[in-house]
Amino acid sequence: MSTDIRVIIPAFNEEASIGKVIADIPTLVSEIIVVNNTSSDQTEAVAKKAGATVLREENMGYGYACLKGLDYLAGQEKKPDIVVFLDGDYSDYPEELTKIVRPIIEENIDLVIGARDKRLREKGSMTFPQIFGNWLATTLMRLFFRARFTDLGPFRAIKYSKLLALQMEDKTYGWTVEMQLKALKKNYTYVEVPVRYKNRIGVSKISGNLKAAVKAGIKILGWIFKYSFKK
Repeated sequence: MSTDIRVIIPAFNEEASIGKVIADIPTLVSEIIVVNNTSSDQTEAVAKKAGATVLREENMGYGYACLKGLDYLAGQEKKPDIVVFLDGDYSDYPEELTKIVRPIIEENIDLVIGARDKRLREKGSMTFPQIFGNWLATTLMRLFFRARFTDLGPFRAIKYSKLLALQMEDKTYGWTVEMQLKALKKNYTYVEVPVRYKNRIGVSKISGNLKAAVKAGIKILGWIFKYSFKK
């Protein structure tokens, strides 16, 4: 019996990259869902031409886009076994999806994070605020929750049933850390898989914008401290 895997890709002005991302996703995926998050370019048209299911989310925010994708899945008669989240900027290597989902399929792991290993990162692909923010967040999670995470990487896979149980709610920058914190609270099994990482196509909406980077940092730390004192 085959495993039903769906991919959700939040996308904002990614017309130059989204087609490449979709083309490189392994054929074992049942459906690729691109959530067009207020793009002003041809992201939607390119994604449709590449064969993706395209949804529109008019509220700007990474979490809003991810939640839109989950709403879509909830309305489908056939539910997936695994949901993979992947960025639309081509900074990840979509073909590595096979090793992201392998621990779930072969070892019954609940959550897998694609960790952007320093040894596998292209020079300049992560900015200092990103590197420091990841270090600070994962260090705090280790101190407060004895977590083994080293990254908040957006390339990740999770069992659909486990994802629903998390009752995800963050609308913007805190989506990834919220998922990891709630998984820790629920004692989910998890592993990190080292993945390659390259310079994205286009300009980052967070790391390329100081104001956005600060907001993202505040949101991430807010989630950590909220859960560190929550019983």
